[in-house]
Amino acid sequence: MSSRQPVAQGQQSANLMAIDAVCNLRTPELVEKRQHQWTLYNRQFGKEEPVLTVDELVQKMDASGIGKAFLIAAKLGSKHQGFTDSVSYEEVYDAIQQYPNRFYGLAGIDPLEGMEGVRALEQAVKELGFIGAHLYPHWFGMEPDHRKYYPFYAKCIELDIPIQMQVGHCLIYINDRPPFRSVGHPILLDTIACDLPELKLVGIHSGYPWVEEMIAVAWKHPNVYVGSDAYAPRYWKPEFIHFINSWGRNKVIFGTDFPVIDMERAMQEIQALELNPESQRKFLRDNTIQLYNLND
Repeated sequence: MSSRQPVAQGQQSANLMAIDAVCNLRTPELVEKRQHQWTLYNRQFGKEEPVLTVDELVQKMDASGIGKAFLIAAKLGSKHQGFTDSVSYEEVYDAIQQYPNRFYGLAGIDPLEGMEGVRALEQAVKELGFIGAHLYPHWFGMEPDHRKYYPFYAKCIELDIPIQMQVGHCLIYINDRPPFRSVGHPILLDTIACDLPELKLVGIHSGYPWVEEMIAVAWKHPNVYVGSDAYAPRYWKPEFIHFINSWGRNKVIFGTDFPVIDMERAMQEIQALELNPESQRKFLRDNTIQLYNLND
């Protein structure tokens, strides 16, 4: 049980149905296999990330007022580049099977896999029940509008699934490798949306530090959305909060990028923003349900 005080009764009803659209598994088994990658955050930011079993993750969700979470089978670089720390589709699927009413899967994509990766994405959706795709462009050093991504985008349209992609700058370092380039400028999603107006695009990490640019692209295109994850709500730009609470209330979905932002912290700090009830409900839950065609 959480040691925190229970959420006030007036807030609890809004919180209980929240959906965390950006969440990472950090089970003991995953951490043991990927010690190199999982210790990176600790060295860089000087704090320890939690290691949780699937049961413990569900308990954290309960304590935070989060009903469901999207688990990312993240492609952390390509096997063709020598990276081996990606989370497999099967590992995420196994976690979903333990709590099928609490978790959904997002299939990470690796542009260097070509049609092999496109077929794997289709299999993840049709056979494993994944509901979307996910992309970290900076791990591959390719801007989101690079031609190698387009076969994956076309498959997402065919499968009628959204794709999340990190936009904004990148803070990742790997040992003696040069820092990753910040390839995810939000304006590049404008190019993709113009080329592929049927593609459902979610710019996660809010586009920081180019948040207003991400807002502009989302407002321009009906099928472009903003994900709020990876930055603590208390530090969100006023322009972003105003967008969520007014003219963009239909365009932003909630996420934490857990464990980057703790779930309980995120929910408590969102309450402190004092969003109007309609905007908060759409942001925490309804927009995600509509975007991902969730009917349960």
